[in-house]
Amino acid sequence: MKAVGIGIIAFLLFLLQRKIYEKYWDKKLKVTVAFAQQGITQGQVGEVVEIIENRKRLPLNLLKVKFQTSRYLEFADNPDARNMDQYYRNDLFQIRGGERITRRLKFVGLKRGYYHIRNIDLVGSDLLMSHEMSKQMTTQSYLYVYPKTFEGEEFTESLQKLNGEILVKRHLMEDPFEYRGIREYQPFDDIRSVNWKATARTGALKVNQKNYTAMQTVRIFLNVEDTGISKRGDAVEASMQIAMGIASYFLAQGTKVACYGNGRDIISGEAVNIAGGAGAGQLDAIRKALARIDTDQPVWSFAKLHEEKLLQDAGSTVTMFISPNGYDDFLELLEKCGNAGMDYVWFYPYTGVQPKVPEGFKKHVRFLKFER
Repeated sequence: MKAVGIGIIAFLLFLLQRKIYEKYWDKKLKVTVAFAQQGITQGQVGEVVEIIENRKRLPLNLLKVKFQTSRYLEFADNPDARNMDQYYRNDLFQIRGGERITRRLKFVGLKRGYYHIRNIDLVGSDLLMSHEMSKQMTTQSYLYVYPKTFEGEEFTESLQKLNGEILVKRHLMEDPFEYRGIREYQPFDDIRSVNWKATARTGALKVNQKNYTAMQTVRIFLNVEDTGISKRGDAVEASMQIAMGIASYFLAQGTKVACYGNGRDIISGEAVNIAGGAGAGQLDAIRKALARIDTDQPVWSFAKLHEEKLLQDAGSTVTMFISPNGYDDFLELLEKCGNAGMDYVWFYPYTGVQPKVPEGFKKHVRFLKFER
């Protein structure tokens, strides 16, 4: 009889603890799951930070924190937990009352893109782990994976040559009435621009810097159309890397850079349309725009979208096309640009055998081979 009584008491205590946990398990429980950085470059390491705070006395012997994000973020401690579209994460915690736990999950950004963590699923158990309770939380944590910069000797040499041409044109267009600072003397500087007071003070030749009457802008036109029978997604991604390389290089030289394209922004659904500008803010705007291009969506006709801008705004600009294909409508647009007297460069990324282009375009094209 005594054993029966003990059994009844134990059963009542079991029911009581279950009721308590059902009511209070998620009270004063704060869970955040977020990317530690706003953006990383493709191939770099990022972090997701999980913070669990149990601000009540009731301990949680088992707490599951689940979330999902893109499969293109490869987590170091669980690289195979991916299906076709998403990466699913399920982390287990045991947390005492009044305790805070922080866990950092490292991953590698495998592919350019714009990624989210939108929901967090929590699953808790009672004290004896005989019953589970669940809830879902919403969050808005996002990450940019910027395209890496295209690498290659031919690409670097092309940029250096183009930069030399821009410097010559700048030098010819200096405005003698607008002063913007002092810098070190360079071999191409006019001796009349030497600032003798600054030279005497520093012991090294210094020259006055002038503003330019018509500062040139490098215009990047990115064509990501890929409608052929054989898809060339790797060449499209290489095109993004070339655009990133051009923007980074010329902005570092103090040149204004504009960027236009025909791919769709995954947030706005609009085409890339970044007017000319300079400085770190311009680089940030361009790399974010490139990261958000969704290559799974249909693109606009490049010629229809950009013909007017190309032909009307060509003054005081250096125009650079990037296209991994030579479709007829694109070539027709380039021909119009040539007939209008525009001097342009076409960067053509490829893998395998070098593509063929009509004779009239060969002087403009820069073939850039890359490995898959």
